[in-house]
Amino acid sequence: MRIKELRIVNAYNQCSRIANSAEQRGFSPLLRRGWGPGGFSPLLWRGWGRFPLIALSLLVLQAAAATKRTPRYQRADSLRVVQLLTEARQQPRTTCWPLYFGRQLIGLPYVAHTLEDNPGEQQLIVNLRELDCTTLTENVVALTLCARAEIYTFAAFLENLETIRYFKNQTFEGYPARLHYFCSWMADNEASGIVKETTGPNPPFTAVQHLKVNYMSTHPDRYAALKAAPELIPDIRRAEQMLTGQSARYIPKAQLTNTPLLRETIHDGDIIVIITNIAGLDTQHIGLAAWHADGLHLLNASSIHHKVVEEPMTLRQYLYRHKTMPGIRVLRIQ
Repeated sequence: MRIKELRIVNAYNQCSRIANSAEQRGFSPLLRRGWGPGGFSPLLWRGWGRFPLIALSLLVLQAAAATKRTPRYQRADSLRVVQLLTEARQQPRTTCWPLYFGRQLIGLPYVAHTLEDNPGEQQLIVNLRELDCTTLTENVVALTLCARAEIYTFAAFLENLETIRYFKNQTFEGYPARLHYFCSWMADNEASGIVKETTGPNPPFTAVQHLKVNYMSTHPDRYAALKAAPELIPDIRRAEQMLTGQSARYIPKAQLTNTPLLRETIHDGDIIVIITNIAGLDTQHIGLAAWHADGLHLLNASSIHHKVVEEPMTLRQYLYRHKTMPGIRVLRIQ
């Protein structure tokens, strides 16, 4: 990253604190077109280079809420996003973006429930310092959407992240508005054209998952927000009922062999959704597809390795070590 860009980001973060009430409303279309961190126009700095805080304050104050929720992040998070997008700008257009960004995050520590420290009015949490399997996937998708659209700004990243993390066409508010169950995440983002589920051919999609989801509403004591506010449980139950009764084809673990058919079916960077037979749940783990010479591997935020890794064993071997993981569903970012 160039020194000027680092200074600009530093100025932006100072400006954010100065104009906090405006920044909390989001970023304007002007920012999204390239005036945000990592995508600064030379015109801005030709005219306002001597007064970066004033210039950036004006941009923030004119913002027309690109995000509905208050962004919450540390300076290290915004710098990391800017760095990733700036470096992506130099990559060929043929780059497999999900796998590219996933590999840039290898080594980051695994920390569960980083979004759960958000019980009241929902804030848009950005945390590129520690990840779990869901936040790894969400960050990779948000970065991929930026790169494919060739909009390399932190503001665009924030807008993408909010779009994929929350229900878009439902009346849920606050904590229940987040897509807690990954099958809800899949359906909502497929309806928006962000991802597309692969369900064929058969084989390898030889089995069917039948959803009966109720884990959160029947175990509210395991979720800080529900324990603190039991009045949220009916909305969580309503979201569960939207899933219950649905079915979808999946690939059983026995079908995950290193064959030309599987290589044609699953591509590098596809989202691998590991389903579960644990009562009340839909999925158990999520990661990214990475093909090696010996077969399909999983890039994931691993609670076993305590960090983001590209698993040394094949996905087939990985699933056979977990009795509660019968197979996978597959998503492709559009």
